[in-house]
Amino acid sequence: MNTFDKREEGFERKFAHDEELLFKATARRNKLLGLWAAEKMGISGDAADEYARSVVKADFEEPGDEDVFRKIRGDFDAKSVEQSDHQIRRTMDELMATAVDQIQNKS
Repeated sequence: MNTFDKREEGFERKFAHDEELLFKATARRNKLLGLWAAEKMGISGDAADEYARSVVKADFEEPGDEDVFRKIRGDFDAKSVEQSDHQIRRTMDELMATAVDQIQNKS
């Protein structure tokens, strides 16, 4: 194996690691987002945990974050929760940073 092959293998391992981190962080963000949304809708306890799981599952409908956003937006509208699209998206971004930090620090 020459130096180029070793570098290529290293890049492939880093890419795989980064993708795994992104997947885990996105799932964690969606759980945190679900708990945040549940609180806004007055849902607590086991029902809040179940709602958070439904937000995580919503992310498997299509690539990207729009499926999760639509779920939260639709649920907020159904429950007359006053949150703008911008506030929801900002919370999604903030919770992604929190999730990455938690994953990296193994919390």
